[in-house]
Amino acid sequence: MRWNEVQERFPNEWVVLEATMAYSKEGQRFIEEMTVIDSFDDSMKALKKYSELHQNEPHREYCFFHTSRPEVVAKERYVGIRGLR
Repeated sequence: MRWNEVQERFPNEWVVLEATMAYSKEGQRFIEEMTVIDSFDDSMKALKKYSELHQNEPHREYCFFHTSRPEVVAKERYVGIRGLR
């Protein structure tokens, strides 16, 4: 599903989604295709759902956005493991 389809189906809502097609450029993550997991009228409920999903399946690319946003672009987060010093 593309973002404009999500916006039409879930107007003025928070959506938790899984990115199915995305790319990175200059420190930003551009999500082109997605699957909507759930929708909420409250950002805290969306955050809670996102956190649960991410904790159970950290290797999958979950995120949440409000459908009023013109596009789904997020800052990339780098999570690394520090070696011994």
